[in-house]
Amino acid sequence: MSREVYEVYAIKYATREGTRSGNFIGGDPHDAPMPMDYFVWPIRNAERTFVVDTGFSAAMAQQRKRTFLRTPSAGLALLGVRAATVKDVIITHMHYDHVGTFFDFPAARFHLQDAEMSYATGRYMRHGRFNHGYEVDDVVGMVKLVFKDRVRFHCGSAELVPGISVHHIGGHTAGLQCVRVATARGRVVLASDTSHYYEHMETGRVFPTAFHVGEMVEGYDKLRALAESPKHIIPGHDPLVMERYPAPSKDLEGVVVRLDVPPVS
Repeated sequence: MSREVYEVYAIKYATREGTRSGNFIGGDPHDAPMPMDYFVWPIRNAERTFVVDTGFSAAMAQQRKRTFLRTPSAGLALLGVRAATVKDVIITHMHYDHVGTFFDFPAARFHLQDAEMSYATGRYMRHGRFNHGYEVDDVVGMVKLVFKDRVRFHCGSAELVPGISVHHIGGHTAGLQCVRVATARGRVVLASDTSHYYEHMETGRVFPTAFHVGEMVEGYDKLRALAESPKHIIPGHDPLVMERYPAPSKDLEGVVVRLDVPPVS
């Protein structure tokens, strides 16, 4: 496999029930069920492995009333990826469900936007409206890693290695970034929470947890510009991802899907 082309996977580690009214600013007139899935995303080829986000723990699932399925590290192990030896982790943002088990990656350096660390440790965290998605212990843990020289800061867009780049979007949090990956089917963009669901970017609506609504809406255009096509954009929490993409093997159906191949429908 070429060094510039990668396999990309979504691993489902938790889920929760929800309704449409809770997933859009302004609610929704059709208050049907709209559950949310939680993922981590390994990226790999013959030369290197990256992991995008580190999920949350069983204790955090209980605290926040989420249905916990497996630890992110156990999910990675299903693909032969050992969290303890991963050298590079991209943190899209520091919400509890994206940075929560960073301690399971003792050999990793963490790639983060300057703006996200400033946001998570700055004046806006005085307000419950903005701080409810963060866990203080996670933020402090990442600050400690800064002092150990294990955080690589980026400002805007940056190519980490050939074929893998990060791009600041903002909106949901001040420093939210997406990840673009070169694959055999073209440029795939892991949107993370720049679009929680397909419907957000398809309709121009936004998730209620928002720092800057304008950046959220403008971010959809940035996602489309970065990706090979709209079908190459992977939202951060949509259960449809598990339906639209194939599992790498029969025994991983419902747990892992492969994103570097075309969707099945």
